[in-house]
Amino acid sequence: MRRALITGLFSVIAGVATAQDQAVTYPYDGSFDDATFAVENAIIGKGLVIDHVSHTGEMLARTGADVGSDVEIFRAADVFLFCSAVVSRKVMEADPMNIAHCPYSIFVTDIAGEVAIGYPTYPEGPMQEVQTFLDEIIQTALEGF
Repeated sequence: MRRALITGLFSVIAGVATAQDQAVTYPYDGSFDDATFAVENAIIGKGLVIDHVSHTGEMLARTGADVGSDVEIFRAADVFLFCSAVVSRKVMEADPMNIAHCPYSIFVTDIAGEVAIGYPTYPEGPMQEVQTFLDEIIQTALEGF
């Protein structure tokens, strides 16, 4: 019994650490719409093209009943997908398998009225340049571009 309890506790701790390690997020002092506008402008302001905006929050809300859930995960959530020819070439010249991380993404969420902007974390090595690049874009969005 004690061993099962300890194993369970370590699983919970590992799960929390993993969840925190998956993404970097920043609170946004404003509405979801203002945050998405700021992110879009920050990405475009870097001379990048947004390939796709995934309206993940809308999809989850729309399909909740279909999968037997009434849980509201997000009031709203969008994911912006885009690439940088300069940064992508650099990290893929270092390791062609870095293609697995492209396109890059920045997300905006509204969870229970708390708006945040974030991006996924990347492995150590060349992909840290991508992480720094995404952080610069978010800092621009947070400053009001």
